Order: sequence, then C-alpha cells, then structure tokens
Amino acid sequence: MVQEYKVNFNMPLEDYIHPFLKYYTEAPQFVKTLAGSAYAYLPDSWRYGKEYHRFLADIESSYAYESLPALVDQRLRATLRWAADTVPAFRELGYSVGDAGEPAIALLRHFPLLNKEDIKAKPKSFLSDAMPASTHLLAHTGGSTSIPMRLYLHKFVSRSKDFAYNGTFDRVAGISPADRILALRGRTVPGADKEGGPIWMYDPIKRYLHLSSDHLEPEYMARYIGAIKRFKPTFIHAFPSAIVPLAHWLDIYPDVEITGRFKGIQLFSENVYPYQVELLERVFGCPVLLDYGHSERAVKAISLPGDKRYFFWPLYGYVELVDFSGRPIDKPGVLGEIVATGFDNKVMPLIRYRTGDLAMWTSEPNTIRPGFQVLDRVEGRLQEFLVCRDNRLVSIATIGAAHFEELATADRMQFEQTSPGIAILKVLAATEPSDRSKQALREGISKKTQGGLEIEVVRVDDIARTASGKHKLLVQHLDLSKFLGATQQDSE
Repeated sequence: MVQEYKVNFNMPLEDYIHPFLKYYTEAPQFVKTLAGSAYAYLPDSWRYGKEYHRFLADIESSYAYESLPALVDQRLRATLRWAADTVPAFRELGYSVGDAGEPAIALLRHFPLLNKEDIKAKPKSFLSDAMPASTHLLAHTGGSTSIPMRLYLHKFVSRSKDFAYNGTFDRVAGISPADRILALRGRTVPGADKEGGPIWMYDPIKRYLHLSSDHLEPEYMARYIGAIKRFKPTFIHAFPSAIVPLAHWLDIYPDVEITGRFKGIQLFSENVYPYQVELLERVFGCPVLLDYGHSERAVKAISLPGDKRYFFWPLYGYVELVDFSGRPIDKPGVLGEIVATGFDNKVMPLIRYRTGDLAMWTSEPNTIRPGFQVLDRVEGRLQEFLVCRDNRLVSIATIGAAHFEELATADRMQFEQTSPGIAILKVLAATEPSDRSKQALREGISKKTQGGLEIEVVRVDDIARTASGKHKLLVQHLDLSKFLGATQQDSE
C-alpha cells in the first residue's frame, strides 16, 4: 500500500521504516551491522520526529512539582474534552467538559469504566471522527485479560512518546551511548528454528545483543555465554521469565567475567515476583529496575534506584484504582484494579480503561518524585489468581514467593487450574523433582493458602510461551468473575 504521507523530517523516520523492520531483522548480520550503524548516527530529531522533543519537555516538566498539579489537571481536562466532543462512544453520553467548574479528576469520574469487551463490540465508535484514517496506527494487544483486541494509536505521535519515555528510563538506569544491552524480550532470531542455526543477533541501532527466548534450556547456555563474552553488554533489558534461566545457570556455574560487567537490569512486560528480583540481584550484583506499561500506551511507570515502588509518569496518563464493584479506592494498602486514562492519543483516546492489573496505593511518603502517583507493587493480574476450595482468590505472586526455593534448579514453571481448590504445578527441569521437594511444595502451598489449595507437581519437557515470547506463570481456565466477592471481602 502506498503511504499517504510524503517523507517529512518533522515526522519520525521510525514510523516510516517500521513496516520494513522484518527485512532488517532477517538480513545477514553484516548487513545489520552496516545499515544499523549508519542509521544509529542520524539525529534524534530525524529518527523520532518533532513530537519526541515535546515529550522530553513533558518529562522535564514532571519534575517541577509546584506546577505539576495544574499541568495534570490541564492535560486531563483537554483529554476528556476531546473525547466528549469527537468520539461517538463518549459523545453519546452527553457529557460536556468545559474550562470552569469541577476539577478534571471529578469530571473524569462522570465517565463510565471502559472494558475491552466494550471496544471490541463497537470499535469504530471509540475512534475520533475528527482524525482522518491517515493518522491511524494499527496495534494489537492481548493484555492482562488475555482478550485479543485491535486498537489504534496516533501515527507519528504514539511511538515518539515511547522513545522519549523509554529513553528516559534508560538514563535513570544509568545507560550511556557507549553501553551495549543484553536483550531477552521475546525477539525471534531468524534461523534459530533450524538445526544449528543462530540463537543470537546483534542490532547496532539499539545496541542490543538479542538472545532467542526460545532456547533457554541448559544445552544452549554455552552459546549464549560465548555471545555475551564477545559483545560485552553492560546492562540487561528482559522479560523476567526469560532472564531467570540464564541467572540460574550463572548461579550454578559462576562466571565473574560476565556477571561482573553488568551495571543494571531493567525488567519489562511481565509481572515481576520477589524471588526473581532476589535471584537477579544476587547473581549479577547490580540493581534491578522495573517498568510498567502496556500496548495501549495509556499509563507508564518505572521503579527508581533504591525504591521498588512504581512511580507513574504524571503527564503520560492518569491512574485510578477501583474495587471489584467499580468504586474508586483512595486508601493505601487496599487491593484494586488499575484504571488508566491515556493522554496524547487523539485517534482512540482511552478513558477510564480497565487494565485487569491489580495493585495497591503506597502507604509510604513520596519524597523522591513529588506529584507522581505511586503504587507499592503490581500485585498481579486478574487471571493470575488461583481459586481456593472455599472460593477465595489468592495471588500467584503471594503463593510463589515463599516456596520457589524448592525449585531452584528448575528452568521454568507454570500453574494450571481447571477446578477450585486444585491445581497442577508444571516444572520444566532436566531431572524429576525429588519426592521430598514435591511434598514440601504441596505442604507449603497448602499452608500458605490455609488449606485452600491442593497441587500436583509434574515435570514437563516444555512450557510454551506466548506469541510475543512471554511466559505465563498461570494458565487459569476458571471464570474468576464468579469468585470476586470472596476476594473483596478479604480485602476489606
């Protein structure tokens, strides 16, 4: 299809060339090295467009905490006004968002909560009729609720925003232009599916040494170690479940030449469990920083050096927590669902969008980034809860954190549940777990759930990843909406 835009260096080259990414990725390594190195030298204003610098200015404005509340109110009000005036689904509600009267946060709560099912049922009604098709950038998400959905980002804006905020996260972590990065983020390595094919590739544009996430078993580790020693990365970008097998290997076969070089680890996309952070910090001897975001680009948060809480960028989007009845949660320590209102996407503005992710407001004072919304942790996703025999829901994070030491040599694990009170724990390992380990796991999980959950431990030869290379810690076949009442009672 012929592009509707002529090349304009005020618009990001990244958006123009993104459709050709697969050809670059599939090219021989020497082609990637030559073409990628040349492209990496282009100015940021060419690569990321004029909007990139606007978002960098937003990030700087976020640190001016005296003026930040007014900026957030202004950005939120403008987003609500645009949605009410130009998006059929919101315009039909008859809301009017003016400049005077209620604060923007109060206006926001006049809007209904938005589910993925709502968008899937009438996708066109959530598109602004003031934005032409040439501004639509198609994207897909499976997201927290595992419900696939098409959505539209704002062409020449949304990806520039990503680059600005992700680059800032790198700078917070301490990454410089001289650093190379070990990447385990689900990227498919061309040829890795062939016998003896390559299981890594180097991208000079992002300075990424990509390791295949499909070859994390012990027999491939020596080849990974060789690539790491050759390219000498000093930071790690990874899905938690993808970096843990490498950490296990280096825990058993220490190699200071590798682990001693790393200065920081950044974890993305999946839930992060305490045992994973503890393992990575111990093996690599460096800080672990956390990222929270999603394909919808509605809200984004990072942790900071020395503080594992999630700090939400205030001019990226607005965060609410609601209980299972949809009522706002304002008190710390109460589990609720993250609801996101995104800024800057005029094509498909998401207002009060239910993410399916569960979290709690922090109870500790925020003296590091005043004005940032802060969550203690992302407790889990709705489908990452197991159902006890008395219909209580228990977070997979809570169950797993205290008992994974019994599986220290396992490469991967996964719970699967089809009936309340019973679950299978699948263990990917070279050898069968001992009867003693199995019994310890059964007893530990039963105690942790107050006798609510019985598990069967099964060794398996493979645990499939999702199409994007992520690992699901729990495959939940039960409809959890039937059990939410019990959880809500527990949290009150």
